[in-house]
Amino acid sequence: MKRRATVAVPATSANLGPGYDSFGLALGMYNDFSAELADEWSVDVSGEGSGWLFTDARNKVAIAMSRVFAECGSPGISAAVHCDNGIPTGRGLGSSAAAIVGGMMLANELCGGELGSEGVLRLAIEMEGHPDNVAAAILGGFTISWCDDTPATCHSERFEPGRGLATVVAVPAKSLSTNSSRELLPDTVPHSDAAFNAGRAGLLSAAIISGRGDLLAHALADRLHESYRSPAMPNFVDVRDALLVAGVDGVALSGAGPTVIGLLTADTDEDALERARSVAQTAGGMAGCSGFAVSALPIDRRGAWSRAE
Repeated sequence: MKRRATVAVPATSANLGPGYDSFGLALGMYNDFSAELADEWSVDVSGEGSGWLFTDARNKVAIAMSRVFAECGSPGISAAVHCDNGIPTGRGLGSSAAAIVGGMMLANELCGGELGSEGVLRLAIEMEGHPDNVAAAILGGFTISWCDDTPATCHSERFEPGRGLATVVAVPAKSLSTNSSRELLPDTVPHSDAAFNAGRAGLLSAAIISGRGDLLAHALADRLHESYRSPAMPNFVDVRDALLVAGVDGVALSGAGPTVIGLLTADTDEDALERARSVAQTAGGMAGCSGFAVSALPIDRRGAWSRAE
């Protein structure tokens, strides 16, 4: 086995309005992980989550590593892990997926890359319980995932977003657990709402892949989850309206919330990011975004990367 490995994993935004539990987009914000084989588990955390995330074998990164060690036929191995977290926890930007993907890729590198990206993705979906965030974190770009019945029947496909795409994220100070947000959803929805989302999901896929900003306002509309979750996020409407007034092309909840994400386009990624920075500065000074940290993020087109020593 290798002695040391390092991994970088991007933030992700799932759902993106109508793509409930299916769509994922990788963003240019990262958690950096490193690990070295050791006699017992230890996890040092800096950045987001420092001071309250577990620092032993109960940490999600360590749990994910242990799952891969067992899969590779080396159960019982321990490591000293360092997590430098740039992704806010519990905000709908894929922090849980980043921890799982980071841990599994660390362990896979230490095992000599035995599983490959497909094997890591399979185990990550199994541990996370759904594929949207982990697929985007591993593959980068824009991903579409689908499942037949269980996590074991899930599949994901990556698509290259059109050139000239960037995002603006409005992140609140208070977190919201995905489980709590999911409990707000009804067991059934009207057929008309399902049909509405089917059309919008298809339109959003086309808009992201082709870089059609003129379609995003319509394409990001949703009737399956946002209206049910918004009562737990009383500022959602105000933030959404502020981002639209400031100049994004379309707005959605990021994942299960409470972060709100705006998408916008330009001729190139660099131009789109410059436009996003201007929008973020404007929106950050508006009353509707009071209490939210508003920033511009590029699209991550690479996905998680790793190396072993």
